[in-house]
Amino acid sequence: MQRLTNMDNPNSVAQMKLWLADHGLEVESLDKKAVKELLKTAPPELAQALELRQQLARSSVKKYIAMENCVCADGRCRGMFQFYGANRSGRWAGRLIQLQNLPQNHIPDLASARSLVKDGDYEMLRLLYEDVPDTLSQLIRTAFVPKPGYKFIVSDFSAIEARVIAHLAGETWRTEVFRSNGDIYCASASQMFHVPVEKHGINGHLRQKGKIAELALGYGGSSGALRAMGGLEMGLKEEELQPLVTAWRESNPNIVSFWWAVDEAVKKAIRQRTETETHGIRFTYQSAMLFITLPSGRRLAYVKPKIGVNKFGGESVTYEGVGATKKWERIESYGPKFVENIVQAISRDILCYAMRTLHHCFICGHIHDELIIEASKGVDLQAICEQMGRVPPWLPGAVLRADGYETEWYRKD
Repeated sequence: MQRLTNMDNPNSVAQMKLWLADHGLEVESLDKKAVKELLKTAPPELAQALELRQQLARSSVKKYIAMENCVCADGRCRGMFQFYGANRSGRWAGRLIQLQNLPQNHIPDLASARSLVKDGDYEMLRLLYEDVPDTLSQLIRTAFVPKPGYKFIVSDFSAIEARVIAHLAGETWRTEVFRSNGDIYCASASQMFHVPVEKHGINGHLRQKGKIAELALGYGGSSGALRAMGGLEMGLKEEELQPLVTAWRESNPNIVSFWWAVDEAVKKAIRQRTETETHGIRFTYQSAMLFITLPSGRRLAYVKPKIGVNKFGGESVTYEGVGATKKWERIESYGPKFVENIVQAISRDILCYAMRTLHHCFICGHIHDELIIEASKGVDLQAICEQMGRVPPWLPGAVLRADGYETEWYRKD
């Protein structure tokens, strides 16, 4: 990068913008998304600089430094999970190495790449893998290994949030898909477009639309959510977005009703300083706080809730808390957003129940819906998954499933 640009500090955003401007390319931002767009039209010499910029800006490789800084004398890292770090849902928050936002691995020959790095054979790494920072990024997970003579069992809940919201809302067709171990993306596409959809089979091209809709629309999202989820990059056309939103909502009327039932229950509890209930969830106004009581008995708390007017002129609920700016401020919310908090909080409680069920195992890490267990070679994977997938007594009728794999180093299966 220094040879190409003659810059002292190629990491400097200001210097990079100035260099690009001197070469006829004015840019406002050099974030990941902006660089990706610029690469589509940039001339070859500028494209090379932008590609190098992408590699230089890859912050994930700094996790290796974090590992070295926080590893203990016995080779283990501790203090990586902050209990109740996510104040809306009560989930743990990642600290130090940030295990909860590690890059995924897609290299087919992961073991070979890992061996080259472990052996320090960087020349061969450069020869075989064009983008070395990307390769190192994908190998971060594999730095976590069990102690000698042991293995990792990695078990996670299948589509936990989709299962929880279907159960709470009473969207029975979805629950039946889960009960029969069906593909929810195919089933959703089939429900939306009124044709059979099979993965790699009949109408298989519609599965991707079902997947995008499932990921983006469950909590009140509209066409903007589909764009943010990368719908246009995945092949959707702009004119398809709103019809896709409409089709998803028409296919899931009970979930849509759940959003607005929660919205009404929250507003009534605040307005009348009382207790309300819907879909098995209780809402209580007490001591200038809104409490949401979950099926597990745990309560979510919202400080000094009020009913005001949003930017569209409609009613909205606001409360005090730490916002996106990491400062204490008044935060606006509404039914679907409260539903998101509720579903994620219940999913967290289900994970806690699974952790207590598996308390006899050595759980050395967990990421939202996944447990990493260090186990002796003879421990049975299916037994662990069966125990993890047990339904808590406070959520009768829910359909849960846990799947897993065994590995000699941590990875994404």
